[in-house]
Amino acid sequence: MVYNYVMEQYGVDQVFNILYVANLILAAIAYKLGFAKKLPILKSVIVYILLAIGIFILNILFIIMPATLGAQPLPMTESLVVICVVLAIYRIRMYLQRQAKKA
Repeated sequence: MVYNYVMEQYGVDQVFNILYVANLILAAIAYKLGFAKKLPILKSVIVYILLAIGIFILNILFIIMPATLGAQPLPMTESLVVICVVLAIYRIRMYLQRQAKKA
């Protein structure tokens, strides 16, 4: 769905760049919502650099490779959106429970 939209709007030349940035942003949000702990600045930078490298590799494997072979790309961006929504709901519920305990 996202892949088709990007293809229609921006063409083949920009598919990788746009989906890479979108997936990187969504993965960073998912990491921050679900898994991030307080780390020193340098360690946080290293984590986000490794996240960027991992998303680059996943972009090639899940989106670009199937498209070059004539298959439909896997819904990586859509999956990351669902993950972010679920983790956001979880964080909101945890916040509301903590507020209820304090009151």
